[in-house]
Amino acid sequence: MSVPPRAVQLNEANAFLKEHPEVLYVDLLIADMNGVVRGKRIERTSLHKVYEKGINLPASLFALDINGSTVESTGLGLDIGDADRICYPIPGTLSNEPWQKRPTAQLLMTMHELEGDPFFADPREVLRQVVTKFDELGLTICAAFELEFYLIDQENVNGRPQPPRSPISGKRPHSTQVYLIDDLDEYVDCLQDILEGAKEQGIPADAIVKESAPAQFEVNLHHVADPIKACDYAVLLKRLIKNIAYDHEMDTTFMAKPYPGQAGNGLHVHISILDKDGKNIFASEDPEQNAALRHAIGGVLETLPAQMAFLCPNVNSYRRFGAQFYVPNSPTWGLDNRTVALRVPTGSADAVRLEHRVAGADANPYLLMASVLAGVHHGLVNKIEPGAPVEGNSYEQNEQSLPNNLRDALRELDDSEVMAKYIDPKYIDIFVACKESELEEFEHSISDLEYNWYLHTV
Repeated sequence: MSVPPRAVQLNEANAFLKEHPEVLYVDLLIADMNGVVRGKRIERTSLHKVYEKGINLPASLFALDINGSTVESTGLGLDIGDADRICYPIPGTLSNEPWQKRPTAQLLMTMHELEGDPFFADPREVLRQVVTKFDELGLTICAAFELEFYLIDQENVNGRPQPPRSPISGKRPHSTQVYLIDDLDEYVDCLQDILEGAKEQGIPADAIVKESAPAQFEVNLHHVADPIKACDYAVLLKRLIKNIAYDHEMDTTFMAKPYPGQAGNGLHVHISILDKDGKNIFASEDPEQNAALRHAIGGVLETLPAQMAFLCPNVNSYRRFGAQFYVPNSPTWGLDNRTVALRVPTGSADAVRLEHRVAGADANPYLLMASVLAGVHHGLVNKIEPGAPVEGNSYEQNEQSLPNNLRDALRELDDSEVMAKYIDPKYIDIFVACKESELEEFEHSISDLEYNWYLHTV
């Protein structure tokens, strides 16, 4: 007789608590629309109750703006009495928080209706709905993220970030120095603790590289044959990086463009697809001749304008774009070409995959993945051809054509018939309402530059 799922999860909790008698508390985590982790902290004695009955959180958790305020125009706040839904644990996500002084564990949750069905506005559920379309075709998605971030000083200068002093030399970095090993050495204790913490939490982070700006780094996650789990790892990795940096008296930012004149933070995603026999359908000695690969690329490129609001969900997101920073601004693809939106690495025939290079590190990984996979599926089932790959510098050959501001991106998403087939239009309405609310507040603010330009001159 098979063990009921709830009993299986209770066994997971029992085994963890037995192995970690020192744990005092458990953080129950759920990622909101912006990818910000929210939730509750409980004592260890309450963990079994969480596995048995879940916890209540308001549905409005998924209608919060970037400041954590409910956007009432979504209909998930006062219109429904700010009513609760129920959140259940995600199996396999119970782990220690290595940065805590008081031994604490963490557990990812996902929201459900009170009757048990998944809650439509949970970004994790938005992605799951897209993944089921691949399940129907007998296809499995393999995915991995590359996450960029800045280490920054805990003290800002006039509200603006600055690189932290090196624990080794005491100096602040100012030059680019991409891939420089010495810069890894300058922050080695913090960076090594990130990798070791990831290992302790079961997050498959396999490398850290120095990126192309002062104190900017990238963590590479190993691919997994489950796109939802790949997003879980990305959410947990961001939380880990932030807290390990605090332990080293530094701060971090995943803001898309924290410094004028320096590279922004990207969130690249690598995707391949396995058939029923576990073979990569993109594998090819000559990727241009692989029909499945071409069609997947064609679908993503066709839907890329409508994806932009999910890939670049904030006002600041669009400041990241520019040829000198390797951020593609037109729907292009190429073989082993880092100037295009969709790069196809060509190192090995068996490892041919798509690298989607548009999104910023400020994107919600679940919504990013959902929108990209929607494009992939659209291309596969409709056999959409992508045109010829770009050779050489795409920025010199293709004019910017993707939305370059949040308002236009929201319009593209709202008007897209294709995206509405993959992502519940009710959810699109909620997302657009939240982001339009943020945009309205931003546009009513007055910047320092406006005061400098106009206060005494007009």
